[in-house]
Amino acid sequence: MTAERPRTSGTLPASSSRGRRQAGAPASGAGWPGPSLGIDLGTTRTVVARADRGNYPVVPFTDEHGDAQEYLPSLTALTPDGLLHGFAARAAARDGAPLLRSLKRRLASPRITPATEVELGGQRFTVLEILTDYLRHLRSQLKAAPGMDDADPGARGSSVSVAVAVPAHAFGAQRLLTLEAFGDAGFNVIAMLNEPSAAGFEYTHRKARTVSSKRTRVLVYDLGGGTFDTSLVDVRGVAHEVLASRGLGDLGGDDVDLLLAQLALERAGAREEDLDDREVSDLLDQCRDAKEALSPQTRRIALDVRGKDVIIPTAELYDACKPLMERSLDVMEPLIGRLADGDPDLTEVAGVHLVGGGSALPLVPRMLRERFGARVHRSPYPGASTAIGLAIASDRDSGYDLIDRLSRGFGVFREADGGQRTTFDAILGEDAIQAGATREGTVITRQYTAVHNIGRFRFVECAGVDADGEPRGELAPYQEIIFPFDPALRDEDLSGRPVERTGAGRRVQERYEIDSAGLVRVTITDLEDGFSRHYVLGRQTA
Repeated sequence: MTAERPRTSGTLPASSSRGRRQAGAPASGAGWPGPSLGIDLGTTRTVVARADRGNYPVVPFTDEHGDAQEYLPSLTALTPDGLLHGFAARAAARDGAPLLRSLKRRLASPRITPATEVELGGQRFTVLEILTDYLRHLRSQLKAAPGMDDADPGARGSSVSVAVAVPAHAFGAQRLLTLEAFGDAGFNVIAMLNEPSAAGFEYTHRKARTVSSKRTRVLVYDLGGGTFDTSLVDVRGVAHEVLASRGLGDLGGDDVDLLLAQLALERAGAREEDLDDREVSDLLDQCRDAKEALSPQTRRIALDVRGKDVIIPTAELYDACKPLMERSLDVMEPLIGRLADGDPDLTEVAGVHLVGGGSALPLVPRMLRERFGARVHRSPYPGASTAIGLAIASDRDSGYDLIDRLSRGFGVFREADGGQRTTFDAILGEDAIQAGATREGTVITRQYTAVHNIGRFRFVECAGVDADGEPRGELAPYQEIIFPFDPALRDEDLSGRPVERTGAGRRVQERYEIDSAGLVRVTITDLEDGFSRHYVLGRQTA
């Protein structure tokens, strides 16, 4: 595509800046009277915390029985009257309504788009429709929640500020879709953090005395309902720097529930195909409740399968779950390797912070203590840790700072030799700083002389970039971008035009901006006359 290898300049600031200010929050005293919220959109439960004069209580929601619960189920049901969400969806499912669980897991697909469809009750909806409608329901429930003083977090001109989170390993498509859904639902989102980064704020808030000049690092182990994240965070007072993050989009408490359900079906001599949708939903609910009720002293688990009492030894469940937990420890290995060469040297670790609803399984802290010793601290509110950290991030008076990093690589496949071969240009390696002291965040530019009539840019995210500069792991492709290097082609449909070598042409600049939410904005400019086109992770915006 080019006659010379593009020159690269990168702006990767080393000093910190406040994540909430990067996201547009005003400084303290700037006339921001509304409450600050942290919303953790979970696979099985959505938890919200609010800032209250240095405290961060969890917002309660009223369930179908009139009782207060510190979560809203991440559920959607289809009824003759339309979609229902949360506790209303759970009640409808018990009456036989089709139920959609774990929508967040579908968002983890590298090929997710707002138009991706899901099936519910024989009807098809886009993931954006479902998620936006769920968030509108959340908004209505929040308005009536204690401590909100009838403040509508989605009203036009609302002063309610919101911080949200996505898994550290989330592809850009999931980040963009999440922001779009919150925006369409009317929320005033001022910041998006990685989930373990937010949990790191909660650790420092509660365990500040464990951090010293000699022990500044916190390992966050976040096992949620459907995803696993881990981050190594360096803490200096209220300043947090994420040194590295890893994650899995297919590991969480849901998998433990499924294993327990399979064991129960085997004991009952039944098959999943023998159960209708309502019975399957009821069994999974039983398994989740039983899992969350486990204690280190629990020896047996009692379940009901189609009216038959089933007893499962806890040790049998733990044996089935060990391979899952070992996967999570394997994912942590690269982070542990950053502490020292050779055997893990944990002298710099203030603690291993255990969060997420899936960490309720006693096997999890047991396996972590075998690896890390006594400095494993399970949050007293493991299911709310991320929401509390997000509330801290949204609080204009908290003073907490964050430098975060990408957990995926980003690059582009380029045409070469007149379209006869393709090369990969690794634009950004994993663990690059997402946002720093500059207003633009992370900025990378490339300039070159174009030697083809058009440029076909196939932008992808990947698990990382190897030593040879090639992508590794699962690729997340975005739409192909075609840019007219020849000015005569600017108004033409280029979708079917072949790449042709034209010789020395015009000077072109590519500019990549990575913001605090981890989104990549691309601007391609003809430097000779200023003609530009703009994209967000492959989606053309101008």
